[in-house]
Amino acid sequence: MAIRKIINDPVHGFITVDDELILQLIAHPYYQRLRRIHQMAMAHLVYPGAVHTRLHHSLGAYHLMCNALSELKSKGIDITKEEEQAAKIAILLHDIGHGPFSHALENVLIEGMQHEEISLLLMKELNNQFGGKLQLTIDIFTNNYHKKFLHQLISGQLDVDRMDYLSRDSFFSGVSEGVIGYDRIIKMLTVYNGELMVEEKAIYSIEKFIVARRLMYWQVYLHKTVLCAEQMLKQIIRRAKKIKAFTNSPLNKFINEPIETVSLEEFCSLDDYDVLGAIKEWSSHPDTVLSFLCKGIINRDILKVKYFPAPVDETLMNEKKAAAQKKLNLCNGEEEWVVFTGEASSRTYDFEEEKIHILFKDGSVKDISEVDDALINANLSGKIKKYYICYVRE
Repeated sequence: MAIRKIINDPVHGFITVDDELILQLIAHPYYQRLRRIHQMAMAHLVYPGAVHTRLHHSLGAYHLMCNALSELKSKGIDITKEEEQAAKIAILLHDIGHGPFSHALENVLIEGMQHEEISLLLMKELNNQFGGKLQLTIDIFTNNYHKKFLHQLISGQLDVDRMDYLSRDSFFSGVSEGVIGYDRIIKMLTVYNGELMVEEKAIYSIEKFIVARRLMYWQVYLHKTVLCAEQMLKQIIRRAKKIKAFTNSPLNKFINEPIETVSLEEFCSLDDYDVLGAIKEWSSHPDTVLSFLCKGIINRDILKVKYFPAPVDETLMNEKKAAAQKKLNLCNGEEEWVVFTGEASSRTYDFEEEKIHILFKDGSVKDISEVDDALINANLSGKIKKYYICYVRE
């Protein structure tokens, strides 16, 4: 009897899973943990609907991968059943290494380790548990497989990961600037000389895709209040580590013990709810800084934040620090935990990263920035950078 499960997704409609191994992976506790990891960290404090999870996103990316592989096969691209299954699993598991609140706490809970590295560790562990059935998945995920286009579908400037998160984050946040024509882009995908490309009819859809990403970054992901809330979240974890704040949640080991002692299993026992539980607990902590920051997150009493085109003036910094010290009755030096600066940046199109290539009918290939009257051009190669200051409201 054929195995077939249908998942009703609000963005893409019905998602079909018809592979026994993939269904087993979806049912695995490592994967089910993604139900408890917010896709957009603290963005729901600004966009209340943005409460979707990493599980939503990974299933959506899996669906788009299924469509992309089907399209490429229909154009005569050689993709075996084993390669198809491996690519689907790779995109399904590409974010499995995300910790609580996704990117917001990356490099804070576990310093010096990106989520991609943890994803790979988990894939290797799952490969052991499933008797080596994920080895081809790992080869594709790490770009160690000879068919480069399979990796490009997972990780690149035109991957199904970005196609899903732009569409999904736009849908749940209600920000229409993120709407893209992912279905048309997928229809125009092709492979030439072993690399993923798009046919020339998709030029305008690709330009819209790139511009939508830029708009979503500044309107949603780097919205000043979202950025400030996520910086406060980081400050909470750093402060808790500094003063060795105890919590009854599984987060305690990450706070009070050397990170080298944390096992992969213990990492997978941690999710957003554990961090939120600790924050609620610490909101009555005797440490003034920790309790102030925690109450701010729980009650959505976010620090004031301002963006500037240049580094923040030191006079302004000192003024805000003095005000915070007086208002909260802080010891000397503690004001730096609640008054701090930083910078936020993004690129419209990364000319140093893997390029988006357009295949023309005459067989020529151009980067999207080189087509006639290109909207995406060298003038957009630099980073847009903004400087910010977060400080206690007066």
